[in-house]
Amino acid sequence: MRKLLVIAALAYFGYGYVTGTWSLPWGSSSSPVVSNQNPTSQSTAIRSAPVQTFSCDGRQHCSQMRSYEEARFFIRNCPNTKMDGDGDGIPCEKQFGR
Repeated sequence: MRKLLVIAALAYFGYGYVTGTWSLPWGSSSSPVVSNQNPTSQSTAIRSAPVQTFSCDGRQHCSQMRSYEEARFFIRNCPNTKMDGDGDGIPCEKQFGR
């Protein structure tokens, strides 16, 4: 009778372990990974890399720009822009106060 209980218990827990409903406390692949890295340095690295989403879409004038950064992107990367009247490389000086 005792052997039957041991076999039944092993079968029950074995089935639970195989199907994922039970796990062994002394080792499994889902154990947490401990890292010695500083978590603040990771978050700083993520925040310090902004993504530019500007693209040349045919706009040429300052009135069509939403920001100084966008205007600067356009005069540096897009053809036929009319945003630098005096040719000093600074776009939309009156609009953005630069």
